[in-house]
Parts: sequence; C-alpha cells; structure tokens
Amino acid sequence: MRRPGAPASWIWWRMLRQVLRRGLQSFCHRLGLCVSRHPVFFLTVPAVLTITFGLSALNRFQPEGDLERLVAPSHSLAKIERSLASSLFPLDESKSQLYSDLHTPGRYGRVILLSPPGDNILLQAEGILQTHRAVLEMKDGRNSFIGHQLGGVVEVPNSKDQRVKSARAIQITYYLQTYGSATQDLIGEKWENEFCKLMKKLQEEHQDLQLYSLASFSLWRDFHKTSILARSKVLVSLVLILTTATLSSSMKDCLRSKPFLGLLGVLTVCISIITAAGIFFITDGKYNSTLLGIPFFAMGHGTKGVFELLSGWRRTRENLPFKDRVADAYSDVMVTYTMTSSLYFITFGMGASPFTNIEAVKVFCQNMCVSILLNYFYIFSFFGSCLVFAGQLEQNRYHSIFCCKIPSAEYLDRKPVWFQTVMSDGHQQTSHHETNPYQHHFIQHFLREHYNEWITNIYVKPFVVILYLIYASFSFMGCLQISDRANIINLLASDSPSVSYAMVQQKYFSNYSPVIGFYIYEPLEYWNSSVQEDLRRLCSGFTAVSWVEQYYQFLKVSNISANNKSDFISVLQSSFLKKPEFQHFRNDIIFSKAGDENNIIASRLYLVARTSRDKQKEVIEVLEKLRPLSLSKSIRFIVFNPSFVFMDHYGLSVTVPVLIAGFGVLLVLILTFFLVIHPLGNFWLILSVTSIELGVLGLMTLWNVDMDCISILCLIYTLNFAIDHCAPLLYTFVLATEHTRTQCIKSSLQEHGTAILQNVTSFLIGLVPLLFVPSNLTFTLFKCLLLTGGCTLLHCFVILPVFLTFFPPSKKHHKKKKRAKRKEREEIECIEIQENPDHVTTV
Repeated sequence: MRRPGAPASWIWWRMLRQVLRRGLQSFCHRLGLCVSRHPVFFLTVPAVLTITFGLSALNRFQPEGDLERLVAPSHSLAKIERSLASSLFPLDESKSQLYSDLHTPGRYGRVILLSPPGDNILLQAEGILQTHRAVLEMKDGRNSFIGHQLGGVVEVPNSKDQRVKSARAIQITYYLQTYGSATQDLIGEKWENEFCKLMKKLQEEHQDLQLYSLASFSLWRDFHKTSILARSKVLVSLVLILTTATLSSSMKDCLRSKPFLGLLGVLTVCISIITAAGIFFITDGKYNSTLLGIPFFAMGHGTKGVFELLSGWRRTRENLPFKDRVADAYSDVMVTYTMTSSLYFITFGMGASPFTNIEAVKVFCQNMCVSILLNYFYIFSFFGSCLVFAGQLEQNRYHSIFCCKIPSAEYLDRKPVWFQTVMSDGHQQTSHHETNPYQHHFIQHFLREHYNEWITNIYVKPFVVILYLIYASFSFMGCLQISDRANIINLLASDSPSVSYAMVQQKYFSNYSPVIGFYIYEPLEYWNSSVQEDLRRLCSGFTAVSWVEQYYQFLKVSNISANNKSDFISVLQSSFLKKPEFQHFRNDIIFSKAGDENNIIASRLYLVARTSRDKQKEVIEVLEKLRPLSLSKSIRFIVFNPSFVFMDHYGLSVTVPVLIAGFGVLLVLILTFFLVIHPLGNFWLILSVTSIELGVLGLMTLWNVDMDCISILCLIYTLNFAIDHCAPLLYTFVLATEHTRTQCIKSSLQEHGTAILQNVTSFLIGLVPLLFVPSNLTFTLFKCLLLTGGCTLLHCFVILPVFLTFFPPSKKHHKKKKRAKRKEREEIECIEIQENPDHVTTV
C-alpha cells in the first residue's frame, strides 16, 4: 500500500530494492540448501585443490631478487634519465675511478670507520690503512676504490680555507667495474660476500674502531631477512587466532557450543591462503617480504564470514531440520558477505591495475584478489560443509566436543556434579523452550544484559561525543603532517647491517648530498660568455667537480685566449686534457668530428649540495628545482643519481593506489545507493568508512609511520575492513522496525555485535607476535593493522551506537504502523464483545 505523500518514483525504487534483496536472499538460501545436501562434495573439492596447489607452491618457491623493481616507481623520469646517461657515457668506455659508475649503483663495497666518542679518526691512520690494505689484497673482481668522505668534521677555528681539525668517521667506497657481464657480476657478488666477511673479521681485530659495512646486495639480503625472521612468529599468530576463535565459539551448553567450528573456520581461511600461494607460484610469481601481510589481511576478512555464519546459525529456529537451518543462515549472512567480498575484490583489483606505479603494491594486490576469491569459495563450501555436519550432530543431540550422545536428565541426576557440568546442555528445564538458548553465549549475554544498556544511557552519550571530537582532532592533526619520505630502510630487518650503516651515515654524513651527475646532452657554445654565466648560475649553491670550471681556470692561469670554437676545442684537446692532473676529465666529454672540425656534443659535471639532517627531503627538493630549469634555460641537461630512482615521485606513486581504491569504494556505494537494501545504510556506511580511514591515516602519521608501500596497502585494507564490520550493523539498524532508534541499535548490536567482537579480538591478538619480529616492515604492519582494528572497534561499539540515536533514519513510521495495527486489533475485539456480550476474548 502506498504511503500518503510518497512520490511514485520513491515507491518504485523501494520495490526494486526489495526485489533485489529478496532475490539475493533466495539465491543464498538455495546455495545453502545445495551445500547441506551435498556436504561431502563441498568438503572434498577444496581439500583436493589445496593439496594440489600447496605441493606446487613448495616446488616452485622462488624469492624476488630485484629490489629496485619492487619498491622503486615503475614509470619514472629518473629511469629515463638513467637510460640517457648510460647511452651517452657507457660503463665499458669509462675509466674514471670514482664517478664513472654514478648512473648505476653497480657492484660496490662501502665501509664506515667510526672512532670512539671524543677521539679523532685522523689520528688512527694505522688502523684505517690496515683495513684499506686488507681490502686491496682481495681478488675476484675489485678494480677501483675511492675514499671520498669524512664525517663528524670539526674545522680549525677562524680558518679561511676550512682546514679540518678532527673528524669522527671516514667512509671508503670500493667500486667494481663489471660492465654488465654475467660472469663479472658473479665474480663481483663473490667479492662482496668476502668483503662483508672481512669487515666482521677486522672489527674483532680493531676494538678501537667500529666498522659498518655495506654492499650492493645488502639491501636485498636484509629485505628478504624479514621473511626468515617472521616464520616462527606467523605460526605463533596462527596458534593464537585458533585459540581465540575456539574459546570465543564455546558455551557452557555442551550441545550448542561450537568450539570445533571456530577452529575449522580459521583452518578454512588457512587452506584458502595456501591454495592462493600455490596459484601465485605456478604462474611464475616470485616471493617478497611485503607478501607477509596477506595472511593477516585474508584472515581478518575470512574469519568475519566464519563468525557471521555462526551467529546466523544461532539466530535460526531449533525446531527446523538442520539442512533448513543452514539454508536460513546462508540467506541471512551471505548477502552482506558477498557484497563486502566484492568490494575487497574491486579495491585490490584497482590496486593491481596499470595505474599503480609500485610493483610491490601491484603484486600484493594481485595476490590479495586471488586470496579473496578463494576465501569466499572456501567459506561457503568447506566451512559450510563443516557447519552441516555440526548441525547434524546438534540435531541428533551429540556432544559438541566428545561427539557422544548426551544422556537424559534422569540419568544425569544420578551422576556427580562434574559429570553433569560436562555433559549437560544447560537447558534441560522446561523453560528453555521459552527463550532462545543461544542467548546464553557469554559475549551475547554480556552485550544484551550489560553493554547495550550502558552505551545507550543518556549520561554516557555526552562523553562519547567528546571522545569522538578528541579522536577527530588527533586524526585531523595527523593528516596535516603526512610525509612521503621514500626511506627504503622501513622495509628492512631492524637489526641488519644495512640499517646500522644507514643510521651512522645519516648521523655523520648528512651534511652533503650524494654526488649528482649533471649531464649536458646537446651541443653547447662553451666558449660563449653568456653560456659560461648560465653554467655558473646553475651550479651556484653546489660544490662542483667540473671540467668546464677547471678549464676556465687553466686558460686564465696560462693566459690563453679561447673566445671562439676552434681555439676553445683545440686548446682543450691538445693542452688541457693531456695534463696528468686533468686526464680524468677525458671520460666526461664526448667529441665528434665532422670533416676537419671537432665538436663537443655532450659532457657531464658533478654536483654536491649542502644538506641538513633531513638529507633525503632536501635532495628531492634539489631534484624538483633543477628539472624545470632544464626546460626553461638555453642549456639542455639532466641530473641523475642512482638514489633518484627510488625518490622520483615516490609520494605520488604510493598514494595513487589508495586514492583509486577509495574512489572505487565510493563509486560502488553511490551506484548502489538506491539499489541495495536502503539508501541511508549506504550513506552511513560512507561516513563511517571515511571516519575510520582518516582516523587510521592521521594516527599512524602521529605514530611516525611513513607513507611507504606497506602503509598504503594497510590503508587500502582499512577501507574494506571498516565496510566488513560496519555494513551488517548499519543495514540491520536501518531495516529494524522497533519503536525507537535506541531499541533498533540494541537489536543490531545483539545480532551482529558477537561476530564483530569475536573477529576483531582474534585479529588483534594475532598481531601481537609481529611485535617480536626485529623488522621495520613488520613494525609498520603491526602499527597500521592495530589502528585499523582499534578504530573499527571504536566505531562499531562506541561511536555508531550513540550517533545513530541522534540522526536519521527515523523510526516514527514504524511506530505509526504498529499503533494502527493495535487500534485495528482493539476494534475487532470490541466487535466480538458486542456480538457476544457473555464471552470476552482475551488477547
């Protein structure tokens, strides 16, 4: 019947929503009936898939060896600049002892020698020279070395030429020229291994010096080390989740308790993850440490479906056959779970799209999509079959743990108390038919009898509003302080040599930037005074190692005039580059000959910028200032250093996936605004997810979590985790028909609060072992996921139950409907009394 004043379009939308909702429920009901009628088939197929793909995963396991491919932006200007620099100045034609390898990191070994506090490293020359000689005596590929930096320098007071009084540390770099040859590269790798072993040995011999070594393979080794360190902790996490799920699914009632279903639910998610891993390795995927987060991500979603199905089973009527109860549970739960699984697939699918510029994020999202699909399939098939068998045992009155027949009440009365406690179903009295026996589950009992009354108390609501304002304030403050520092150290094991080296280098060698190659790739009139002035202006503010500057000084000292092209190039080739002190500049100039005329078609300079403690941020600023100048000035140049590959537009690269995922979620929710269940449900869901996402983003910034690939993946997961837990609660609220909003939110919490609390508790307890993995990657994972679980729990149990009692949807029309029905019933009673005044019908 049409409500007065309601537009016709609104009625049609409402009818369409009801048709779609009932259609989805009907489909899920039939799916549940299918599983309950063929449980052995749905149990066997997933098990066979897991065995098949699991064995394949063991045979094809291979780690990813290219760290740059994983964490550096895939499409960046820095990689194009590196290719141009390599084409202009090939490695195999360069003989410079220091700067010829600057357009590729190549093979190298570095060592920092640090003196004790208060000592001068310059006074320990013997120890430094012994270390240096030991390295020079090594074989297998070493070609060149250069000691190029002092750290912790103290200058002589009032010194005009900046004379060094003392220094705390010295850094020596040994470059290996491998020329891209596979054989030379293997030799270089062997040399690097021997170099690191030698540094450990020398550290034991020289107790008065601290040695910190680094090789080109050190970053990859310490990145992969996280997976090795985390193996045992992941198993401990699994045990904790199994224990929590088993205990939270238990009851005193030995008939209706389902501890094994909680256990089997977690194992269902585990075997789905194993199957996904097998598919990944069969398709030639290579493992990397960022994939360590997939088990935790998949577990957080999978166990939510498990606990929701258990709650749906408890809401079914006990007098129904167990097959119908399974079908009713599917009809009640799987509609929402299908929607949330679809959103997981959409968001991570967008993260795996070509728009994602970080390969590690793309690989992770691809694996997560496969995991979500298998997770969904295993939940309704494998776990559904387990639910069928458990329901059959319950219907036949078998013990939930010992699987034996529960004795009658008369038999139990003759047994000891401990036997009665173990074997009693807790509802032998006749009154157990009057109430739902599943309400005696300890979490449901706590929510119904204590928490629901407390959180909806009028005196509690002002404190909740104040709490949310504090939460929003800190979140907003954190969002204003977001930084996109691309520090690769965040992905390494925290006790690794690479991290120790980086910390010492940051402390004592942060006054100068890395050496930046300045490549002029077009012919230039170097003899022109205006060009010379432009070059000086570009190099101002830098310490430059420049053949141009040295050549100008040589002409000035030698009193030679070179104001035209022929004189400039003639003196350069015949005099300047033949001097022993300037011969190393030959590799920095490219000449071409056209007839009898020589031309300079390209050249390179080297710049070093003065920096402060935040060295990386200032290097990025230098890069962003120099690049536009190459387009606006008459001089065409590029600037490059191997570290630019990791820094170039990293902030944009890591934020794009979460922006795309967020846009995808918003788009899906808006498109389904008038189709799925209730439009106000989607509206509240958008607000809740936005609040949780911004809260996690702001709080993790205040917790010193940088915007790297791990934190971005966690933010994508936060979107889905929030929807996973808020959607059932909100949709139940907007569809509730109680008289008041308070009663509706109590009903929603009673219906879904148990599953939400079970899942979030299991999820957070499973994160605890990550604290004991000595790795920056797992610390970031722990912080972000802890904030995700905490903020979601706060919204589901504190913020939403209070705010939903203030704002729409209104429940007045439900109240009017019930009043109308009550009035109609009273009129019928009056008619009955008038027709038969000697008999009064009781209601």
